[in-house]
Amino acid sequence: MPDLFHELVNDRIHTLHREAEEQRLVLRVSRVQRARREVKRANDRLRAALSRQF
Repeated sequence: MPDLFHELVNDRIHTLHREAEEQRLVLRVSRVQRARREVKRANDRLRAALSRQF
């Protein structure tokens, strides 16, 4: 019985670690998406500013 309990605890720990890693990945992806949107907006502003000059 103690072995079964130990196995269940270890399984839960591994599950929590896996879920935490998934959450970190989701956060990184959302940061990259936000950065891409910001770059696109900056490029649009730069393009607009340059078109006004010429």
